[in-house]
Amino acid sequence: MNTETVTTPEMAVEIDRLRLNFPDTQDLYHEVCVLLFFRHGITPTANKLYQLVRKGSMSAPTEALRAFWAELREKSRVRIEQPDLPEALKIAAGEMVSALWNEARAAAEQQLESLHQDAAESIRIAKDAQQNAERQTQSVEQELDQERQNLQTSETRVLQLEKALSGQQASNDALKHQLASAEQQRRALEISLDDARQQFASELEKQRDALKRSEERLEGTEKRALLEIDRERQLACRVQQELRQLRQTFQETLERHTVETAGQQKTTAELRERLGVADGLLQAQKERQAEIVAQLNALREQLGTCSSQVALLEQELALRNQRINALEAEIAAKTEQSIQVKLRSQRKRTPTFKPG
Repeated sequence: MNTETVTTPEMAVEIDRLRLNFPDTQDLYHEVCVLLFFRHGITPTANKLYQLVRKGSMSAPTEALRAFWAELREKSRVRIEQPDLPEALKIAAGEMVSALWNEARAAAEQQLESLHQDAAESIRIAKDAQQNAERQTQSVEQELDQERQNLQTSETRVLQLEKALSGQQASNDALKHQLASAEQQRRALEISLDDARQQFASELEKQRDALKRSEERLEGTEKRALLEIDRERQLACRVQQELRQLRQTFQETLERHTVETAGQQKTTAELRERLGVADGLLQAQKERQAEIVAQLNALREQLGTCSSQVALLEQELALRNQRINALEAEIAAKTEQSIQVKLRSQRKRTPTFKPG
């Protein structure tokens, strides 16, 4: 028969079922003994029973185990004493019960020794717990002494704070006097502010008058500038017309010179063809050619003079265009400045209503 307790899930379920069916502690231990011995082949001991049931004191499983063996011996003795059993079976049954009894008694003695050891261990643990409790008590008493010292320190601190509070109250009184003085200064500043506002209003009115005069001067300046721009534009138009005429004259002169040059080249070609037969006319032709060359040089000089005049007129036109652009930019800036000044003046003139 197995002497070690091996708790299986099936055994745990059966023990839980026995807990529900047998609420009495002794009955529960008795049924667990029956379950172990007859169902699972495990010899029950007090320690095993307590590990499985964990109910009641340590003496409860011992009493239940003693009652179980007594009942088992009683039932075995009754069966053995039946007169209809063979003698050999009676002897075998007696030997089996005797062996069970001896094993159960040895297990009980071993369990008793284990209980004694457990009790000694429990006493030692209790003594250790008592010593720990005494140490904790001493620690608590030390902490209590420390708290008392802290309380005395706090009381001293409270007295110091009360003294500081008295000093703070005196400081508050001084601050109240300073606040009253500051209030008087504030009222004086408000009076000064009202005077400054009146002076500012007067100065603002003067500035408005000056601004109006400046606007009038600006309008006169704008008119004069516009007239000057018109004159410059008219002059620029005349310069452009003269430039167009000079360009046309230059083009006509160039075309005429080209035609004459072509004619002269044609004449020169004819003269060269006739050179062999007209030696007598060579000198005259040379003189004519010299005159033509002189004319060409004169035309080239005239052409250079026209080009210079055209360049000068173009430079003068560019300068006048720059001056016109500058005047237009100046007028635009003055106009923008006048508009901004007018807008600011209108904003200042617009009254601001504040809720009373």
